[in-house]
Amino acid sequence: MTTLAINSDVTQLSLCLDFSNTMLWHASDQPEEKLNHYSDLVAWAQDVNLLGTEQAQQLNKLAQQFSAQAANTLKAAIEIREAIYGILVATINGCSPTASDLATFNVALSHALAQSQLRSTTEGFAWSWQVDDVALDAMLWPVARSAANLLTTQEILARVGQCADDRGCGYLFLDVSKNRSRRWCDINDCGNRAKQRRYYQRQRLADSA
Repeated sequence: MTTLAINSDVTQLSLCLDFSNTMLWHASDQPEEKLNHYSDLVAWAQDVNLLGTEQAQQLNKLAQQFSAQAANTLKAAIEIREAIYGILVATINGCSPTASDLATFNVALSHALAQSQLRSTTEGFAWSWQVDDVALDAMLWPVARSAANLLTTQEILARVGQCADDRGCGYLFLDVSKNRSRRWCDINDCGNRAKQRRYYQRQRLADSA
């Protein structure tokens, strides 16, 4: 057994939101998948600082040796992502999540927690992950724990929102505004489009008056 150097900040509540957003236009009829290869999953883990360059290279090398396992890991990652996304969207809309989404997530969470352990540090204790040499799914463990922490932290969960773009952007975000007024993935993207659309609608009404 070896310790993979996954970022120890496994309680980061927004991590699961970042992972949910690896599907673009998630709420539309034509979503765009960003995780098409196992290397995409590793690249995402690097982007959110779960993995360093050395660890990413290690996993990509292992994926070449164990291609079938890497393919299964990618498939599982997408299933876990969709379960987390489904649970969060249902919660945002005041609905109960599906039994299927909860079951998928709980299996992933159980597996993740079985790999976690406490380690002593100079400042007290911290979480770490004990993995074997072919743990191609290691980056999914902190994602599962992040989602569990978010879902059980009501005051933060209440601030999770979904982009209101009518084309089905579907982006999930943590609304940190004081009055919880955020509606868009980006005010300069979907937000700006909505602003322009309202302007044109007002102009048409004015012209027809």
